[in-house]
Amino acid sequence: MSDPTRTYLDFERPLAELEAKIEELESLAGEDSPDTAEETARLRQKASEQLAALYSKLDPWRKTLVARHPERPHFRDYRKALIEDFEEMCGDRRFSEDAAIVGGLGRFRGRSVVVIGHEKGHDTETRIKHNFGMARPEGYRKAIRLMDLAEKFGLPVLTFVDTAGAYPGLGAEERGQSEAIARSTERCLTLGTPLISTITGEGGSGGAVALASANVVMMLEHSIYSVISPEGCASILWKDSARAKDAAVAMKVTAPDLLAMKIVDQVIPEPIGGAHRHAAQTMTSVGNAIEKHLGQLEQMDAKALRQQRRERFLAIGRTLPGA
Repeated sequence: MSDPTRTYLDFERPLAELEAKIEELESLAGEDSPDTAEETARLRQKASEQLAALYSKLDPWRKTLVARHPERPHFRDYRKALIEDFEEMCGDRRFSEDAAIVGGLGRFRGRSVVVIGHEKGHDTETRIKHNFGMARPEGYRKAIRLMDLAEKFGLPVLTFVDTAGAYPGLGAEERGQSEAIARSTERCLTLGTPLISTITGEGGSGGAVALASANVVMMLEHSIYSVISPEGCASILWKDSARAKDAAVAMKVTAPDLLAMKIVDQVIPEPIGGAHRHAAQTMTSVGNAIEKHLGQLEQMDAKALRQQRRERFLAIGRTLPGA
């Protein structure tokens, strides 16, 4: 059966119409109407070809829309799929708990790990609870506390990044938002255990870097990673947020550009149609990539891990494609 509750992006409207027809034919078939199997099969084939065509030529703005798709797997999904015996740890031991960043202890394919990630929520209630994945200072201070714990017990750290950016509210600024982000970034860089970060949707601004200053930074094929949102960039450069599409192109927010500039180390392919259509397959691919890199990093001691991380980030921008 087709899924009538699926959310379609603007550029997917032709596909939505096809799948609506398929849904209608399937409904008729269930009411003892004339055999519609042949027509349904033809439409399914056409929909499959159209889906492949659409996703083979996504421009940076469409990639941005896919990265923000509400049905993409979020941290809670990755945690359930990849982490066993998860024990959540809450609070920053200074001010409060911030649900925008979730973290704790668990087992990843037999290894004890500390896992931390942005959680956006999946419906109105949970999105409000998790503040749409936009963390306040206490979220980053909680991440620091968890990384301290990881180093104390010699545990690898896995982070999953999916945020439009840190929360810009007055209260967050009063409690030291920029300092908390800087401290979290510093803690990533000084960590004496393996740190692997995966950008699963949006990697926005310092709010993303604070969890992604890792030994290995990976991103899904249709995720984005940028210093500011395309809308924010357009508002600053052209005083017009409607030019977000132009900003997305200029900033080179997509995986191929970032891989070429060595800002990320690996791009994890997504099935045709994106992670939101094939969540289980995507999460398995992410797990396989993490396992591969973790096996390599576990051979390095604390000093070597810190040095590798330092050299990795200092090398960014030294040599650019076409320079």
